[in-house]
Amino acid sequence: MFTHTPVDSIDFNGCRVFVKRDDLLHKDFSGNKARKFAYFLHNDFPGITRLVGYGSPVANSLYSMSALAKLKGWKLDFYTDHIAAQVLASSKGNYAAAVENGANVIDLSLVADRKGRGCKEYIEQDVLPNDSKALFVPEGGRCLYAREGVHQLAKEIVNWFASSQLDELTVFLPSGTGTTAVFLNEYFVLNNNNIKVMTCACVGDEDYLNQQFSELINDTSFHPEIISTAKKYHFGKLYKIFYDIWRKVGEQGIEFELLYDPKGWMCVEQYLSEYPDAAIIYIHQGGLLGNETMLPRYQRKYTAVL
Repeated sequence: MFTHTPVDSIDFNGCRVFVKRDDLLHKDFSGNKARKFAYFLHNDFPGITRLVGYGSPVANSLYSMSALAKLKGWKLDFYTDHIAAQVLASSKGNYAAAVENGANVIDLSLVADRKGRGCKEYIEQDVLPNDSKALFVPEGGRCLYAREGVHQLAKEIVNWFASSQLDELTVFLPSGTGTTAVFLNEYFVLNNNNIKVMTCACVGDEDYLNQQFSELINDTSFHPEIISTAKKYHFGKLYKIFYDIWRKVGEQGIEFELLYDPKGWMCVEQYLSEYPDAAIIYIHQGGLLGNETMLPRYQRKYTAVL
């Protein structure tokens, strides 16, 4: 359960690209968050009754944590800086689905004793010291505990590669915190030098992503290669080029999410234009619930051209 997802392939600009279908892990617990949270799912935590996390109210991690809590029989308290009115009003997307799962999403902008503190600081200073039954998971699952589930994903890729008759393989995935990418590459460096990881920075710039890698693994020889685009793109902003490549890839029969994957596929396209014979496996990291709110935003912004 929660392992051994299939590998499909699509035609992308005349090149064959393999797709590791981690979106199919489980109907309620899939994608990269399921891999990163696998440690918490598979291990016992005596006395724990509550999961505590923080981040964006529309993040995949919120929904995945709500699914994890539901599977483990825990309560979930998820802290966020602010919840926009349209998010509260929507019956679709990660926030609505997480609340339906029983998540308690706490808007810190409404908390009287916040005192200007960010979510992480507030949790560490006011929440955890007063609750010995709480288990805290950092934003997006960026912690050493994520290594277990990501290494399992790496093993699956190594096994598939061994039966593929390929000489070399490039694993590609877009990154937020870079947790999945760096732990994947760590495993390949240690176990199979014919597989390498490439990624792109979606949340911050390349310096930010390198910093995130280093906070988890200081040895840079384990760090993935980062592909940069000529133009800088702001995370969460709607770009028509993002929508266009998302639709182009989707026409091959696999739906991807609209927040990270468009930049990911732009970088794959850029790489294949230079190395058209490269063997690439793209990690489908799930997150499709977010499309229920992202797609209408694109349609509203680009009404005349979509």
